[in-house]
Amino acid sequence: MEYIELYTYKNGVKDIPTEIIALLSSVVLYGTVDNVRRNNVKKKFLKGIFCFLLFFALGSGAIGLFNSIWFPAEPIVSEDQAFSSSISEVAARVSPSVVGVTNFGSEGDIFEQRKTEKTGSGVIIDKDGYIVTNNHVVKDAKHLLVTLLDGNEEEAKIIGTDARTDLALIKVQVDNKVTPVDFGNSDELQVGEEVVAIGNPLGLRFARSVTAGIVSGLNRLLTTEEGFVFRLIQTDAAINPGNSGGALVNLEGKLVGINTVKIAAEGFEGMGFSIPSNQVKMVVEQIKEHGRVLRPLMGIKILGEISGENARYFRLPLTYGVIVEPVKNGPAARAGLKKYDIITQVDGEKIETGLELQEKIFSHKIGQTVSVRLLRLPETELGKAQFKTLKVKLEAES
Repeated sequence: MEYIELYTYKNGVKDIPTEIIALLSSVVLYGTVDNVRRNNVKKKFLKGIFCFLLFFALGSGAIGLFNSIWFPAEPIVSEDQAFSSSISEVAARVSPSVVGVTNFGSEGDIFEQRKTEKTGSGVIIDKDGYIVTNNHVVKDAKHLLVTLLDGNEEEAKIIGTDARTDLALIKVQVDNKVTPVDFGNSDELQVGEEVVAIGNPLGLRFARSVTAGIVSGLNRLLTTEEGFVFRLIQTDAAINPGNSGGALVNLEGKLVGINTVKIAAEGFEGMGFSIPSNQVKMVVEQIKEHGRVLRPLMGIKILGEISGENARYFRLPLTYGVIVEPVKNGPAARAGLKKYDIITQVDGEKIETGLELQEKIFSHKIGQTVSVRLLRLPETELGKAQFKTLKVKLEAES
């Protein structure tokens, strides 16, 4: 490989040609200028980023300030937290209206008397000391003792009872101020609506226990021993022995029911029932005015209802109706009704169920006369079923 000598020696010193020096100078100068340009670009870029971040931060702060003034943020609360808070507020509001009711009685014959003590709950409904509870809580009581929120115990007087709805109205002497509950409209309840039950499960040791749940069902039918049917509220809020007569309230703290029964059969859980508040108000008003509930009655017991299957099996000329038995010396018996008569109409309206029959009669006033159409079965196999229409004058329950 051949090399070109770029410099010469002059007096023992390397002498670099002027052309080479000029060339090197231009290269060095060009590199210096390029670096300066790059540094200037970099500074401008960094300055731009800094300005952008500064204006972005100032803008965000201004927007946040504007929003905080004109659109204040609401605190974030979960549904569970809100529900829990509502329950606490309802409990604090309603608990002073819930009392303990102790029934002192006795059982056994004259030779062996045993003292008994039963406990339940009640709800103060006005400032005069009237308290609503269950009939079975005060039944057969020799005397009643009511325990108020402050621990004071007051003797209670039974104003009246209604076994058909399992309601009773009692009263205490009011020495101090009491807190009555506010009535709600039970007709406005909806399935799935949250409710709170307050009472004294297992006696006064657990006074004013609070349980929460929902309305599981409406118009649940409870049949009495006489065959009459009443509509109840079903809830999964825990209702235990001692809760009877306690309050079922909505999340506004208003009374929507009086707790009455719970299904305690094996395999069933979370099935409690309450008497609707609108029915409670009607019964309370009647008891206050008359000392009892005055209902128009025909004087019958409901034995069953006719279905299509029954009608085909017994070869009946109809597929609906209510099988009844007249009470001895009652209005229906005096009008001519007999045992196993099938009522098909009242005042021209079709009757298919015992509930329809009951509600149709209760829609009338005491002393009114109703027209009852019925099917009478033959007394012998050779006889024929006959349709009859009878007039029954309604009387007050004795």
